[in-house]
Amino acid sequence: MKNKTVISVLVFCIAALAIIASAAGIFSNQGAGLYEYQSIRGQSISIYGKGLYRHMSADVAIQGIAQDYVTLFIAIPLLLFALFWAGKGTYKSRIFLAGVLNYIFLTYMFYMNMAMFNELFLVYVALTGTSFFALALTLFSIEIDKLPIVFNKTIPVKFIGGFLIFNAVSISLLWLSVVVPPLFDKTIVPLAVQHYTTLTVQGFDLSIFLPLSFVSGLLLIKKHRFGYLMASVYLVFLSLLMTALIAKIIAMALAGVNVVPAVFIVPCIAGISVVCAVILLKNMNENSLNQ
Repeated sequence: MKNKTVISVLVFCIAALAIIASAAGIFSNQGAGLYEYQSIRGQSISIYGKGLYRHMSADVAIQGIAQDYVTLFIAIPLLLFALFWAGKGTYKSRIFLAGVLNYIFLTYMFYMNMAMFNELFLVYVALTGTSFFALALTLFSIEIDKLPIVFNKTIPVKFIGGFLIFNAVSISLLWLSVVVPPLFDKTIVPLAVQHYTTLTVQGFDLSIFLPLSFVSGLLLIKKHRFGYLMASVYLVFLSLLMTALIAKIIAMALAGVNVVPAVFIVPCIAGISVVCAVILLKNMNENSLNQ
């Protein structure tokens, strides 16, 4: 694998920093606890009031802690496993590593931009930067022109590509249902903004990550070489992201929040993501390059 040493150093730095960030989110508990705060828009917000996320709204803070559990106990071990596996230089191992790095990149880009400023801001900055460059170097190490040969011809590209397109369209419609109605009733700012400056998750999803899902699916259906790469990496990433969303739903349910219909939809998307990722990775025959 090209740039193996640089990628290894970056991944070890990412793992160490992510352990610090996620553990701090889970185990910090200082503060008086829940209190009400009136935002600049006159909206009454329940603030979490303790730990690293003490200045965040209660519903967002408990979701952040839930994701920290997934990052600490699932994503970081998978990241280290993926690095060890990628040392063998196979295509599927590098694709898997790229998918996990994409999850780390998205997670801490969101934390850097959405979390109320706290003592770990520079850690979030470092994690966003290191994961971005590790992801880029990993992707650059993959010989894209050879991918159509590596993947078996029997892969159900229409089903997998269609799922990625469905994921992009359905989540886009969900986010637009939050953003658009206030524009028509002249309130402009959705209640979901709460005391934050903007809708960070919706913004990044609609501008970058959902278009990536749509384009990945479309290119895979066309059996384009970039489709094989993008779809495979995206599905590994999506599997981890949906796992984090399941953890968030569980945390919200335990807090007494109504999680219907998300409690049914998200696990379905997660399950299909995992199945599709496994299909793509298992149907990579690198011996075909020598034939």
